[in-house]
Parts: sequence; structure tokens; C-alpha cells
Amino acid sequence: MLSSTGSKMGFADAHARLTRAQKSPKGAPAYSLYVNRPLGRVLAAAAYQVGLTPNQMTYLSALFSLVGVVGLAVLAPSWLVGVAVSLALVLGYACDAADGQLARLRGGGSALGEWLDHMIDSAKVCSVHLAVLIMAHRHFEFASQMWLLVPLLFAVVSSVHFFGMILVDQLVREARATSGLPPPAQQAATPLRTLLKTPTDYGVLCLAFALLGAPEVFFSLYVVCALASTAYLVLILRKWRNDVAQLDAESARVR
Repeated sequence: MLSSTGSKMGFADAHARLTRAQKSPKGAPAYSLYVNRPLGRVLAAAAYQVGLTPNQMTYLSALFSLVGVVGLAVLAPSWLVGVAVSLALVLGYACDAADGQLARLRGGGSALGEWLDHMIDSAKVCSVHLAVLIMAHRHFEFASQMWLLVPLLFAVVSSVHFFGMILVDQLVREARATSGLPPPAQQAATPLRTLLKTPTDYGVLCLAFALLGAPEVFFSLYVVCALASTAYLVLILRKWRNDVAQLDAESARVR
């Protein structure tokens, strides 16, 4: 995308344009909204300067996430490993926020880019918990092996939540397009609701790995995040069901 003078936008102009064209904050927890998206803006504006494509940013997200996941699975937990894993996952998450913003800077995304983004996200949200399971089985000392069920539960919850979120969004957009209605209007997020969702945020989980040098502290925080995410999924499933049922009712009225 060119500036008003016909030349390529500089970093500051690209960053300012992205700041004015953000996704709806609705449903976004605190870290994603206040840390990850701004960091993604910086990466997207920088990537634009060097000519990276949105798909290349998605591959970078996959690479950083893979490094973090493999580190969890194969290395013994320590403060150094924890910080390295946390940094890799944080950068992977930031690149995930940057690819869509870079696409907007370049004039729009593609079906291939959206497919690639969702495929990598679906692998990431599940594999990170399986890596925790491997690490916990190899290195943690539990009074009961039943604690190993926590990463398995978290993997299922994360996968179901991600798939449900994508599917409901697609169903709503398809139904509104079929009915000739515009996409849903953007809604502002309330600070309280944003903060309450903090324990369910993938970004908080990324930061939690920095505590691997203190395994008991880390796993306690991990359990809290797992329980919070499970409770949130139970609540949001009811809302999603009602949203989809409303689509059926509206479709029946149109016919």
C-alpha cells in the first residue's frame, strides 16, 4: 500500500494506519488486547518495511511456536529454559497477531492465508499442552499421577474453544451474507470483562512458562488457567448454542 504521495509508507505511517484499523476488542482478554495486538502492530509495520508477506509472518509464528513446544517437550525445566520457551511462544503469538495486520496493510488477505493461519493455530493450541504433559511426566514429582490429566483436559478445552469460536463466527457471517445483512457491528470491550478473561488468555499461558524454574509454582498457575478456561468454555458454549439457534429462527422467518 502506498502513502498519499505515491511512495511506500514508512514505519511510523504504517503503524499509525494499523492503530486506526484494529479488529473489534469484543471477546479479547487483557493480554491479547493490550499487549499482543500492539506488539503485532509493531511487527507488522516492521515486516512491511522489509517486504515480508502475511503468509511468511504466519510461517514465522509457526516456527517460534514450534521452538517453544519442542523446548517444553525435550528439555528439563529450569529458569533459563522457561524464559527461552516463554519468549519463543510470546513471539509466535505476536507474529500470529501480525500476519492479519500485515495483510490489511498490503490491501487485504487471502483464503489461503486464512486457512494457513487457522491450521497453525489449531495445531498450536493443542500441542503446547501435550508438550506440558510430556514435560510433567518426565520431570515433575506428583503425589498422584492423576495430575497428568490436567494437560489433557486443557488440550481438549483449548481445541474445542478454538474450533467453536471459528465455526460460530463463520456460521454467523454466512447467515448474514445470505440474508443480505452487513457483518456484525464492532463492539467495545468492557475493562472488567477483559480482565476477568485474563486466566483464559493464551498469552498469559505463554508468560507462565517463565516460571518453569519453580515447577510447583508453574504447575499451580497452569492448573488455575486450566480450570478458568474450562469454566469459560462451559459458559460460552451456552451462548454459542443460543446464537446458532437464533440463526435458525431468523432463517425460518426469511423463508
